[in-house]
Amino acid sequence: MSRAVLSIGSNVGDSLAHLQSVLDGLGDAVVAVSPVYSTAPWGGVEQQDFLNAVLVVDDPALDGYGWLRRGQELEVAADRVRIERWGPRTLDVDVVTCDDVRSDDPELTLPHPRAHERAFVLIPWLDVEPDAVLPVDGTTTRVDALLPLLGDEERAGVHRTQLVLDRRSR
Repeated sequence: MSRAVLSIGSNVGDSLAHLQSVLDGLGDAVVAVSPVYSTAPWGGVEQQDFLNAVLVVDDPALDGYGWLRRGQELEVAADRVRIERWGPRTLDVDVVTCDDVRSDDPELTLPHPRAHERAFVLIPWLDVEPDAVLPVDGTTTRVDALLPLLGDEERAGVHRTQLVLDRRSR
């Protein structure tokens, strides 16, 4: 197990720098980086918009739990504080998929249980993997087929920015 899709987001402090810290922290494991998107907050908590991106990563030494730990370490380094579910955060790193692993472990559910409902995950993911698939309710579904199933408001809240995450800064 080595290949994973990570969704990263930030809406506190220097959000672009927080996203860049993930890219820098994962180094050569990063295979692909999506453009940066500005996205409306998800979950009903009043807060400012997020910056989001998707990374495809690969490291034969890591499994899903390894990617989870790496993401948590990067969140801690960005002073992530978990106060309110779906609340503001300096950095959020979610493991969306890891190889073909399916897990119902409460610590690491794979694929991410709500990824198919989140345009801020699906849209950037399609930028780096146009043929991406995601298991949903036991059926493997093309990600581009999932987007039309989302509400107009969900899709409309995701806007590509001119901001860029720099792979060369590693």
